[in-house]
Amino acid sequence: MQPGDVLGLLILVGGIASVIILRGPLGRALAERLAGRAGAPDAAGQRALDVAERTAAEMDELRGRLAEVEERQDFTERVLARHKEPPAIEGER
Repeated sequence: MQPGDVLGLLILVGGIASVIILRGPLGRALAERLAGRAGAPDAAGQRALDVAERTAAEMDELRGRLAEVEERQDFTERVLARHKEPPAIEGER
């Protein structure tokens, strides 16, 4: 085998491997990136965004409910603090 034959064989095998790789998912992703469509989410990405939005909405609701509970607790503590004062007995003034 001559050195030129080995080089030709490597080029042929490398070309075939490149075509196989670029025709698969890697090639499609590369083509979308080159076309400028890489930012568009696919179905799985859209589902992840939906889950994140729902989680954020639930967190906002929970924060609001927690704030309401804190207000009620503060009110209850103020009411109880007023009742802890000893009652004034008639005639001790």
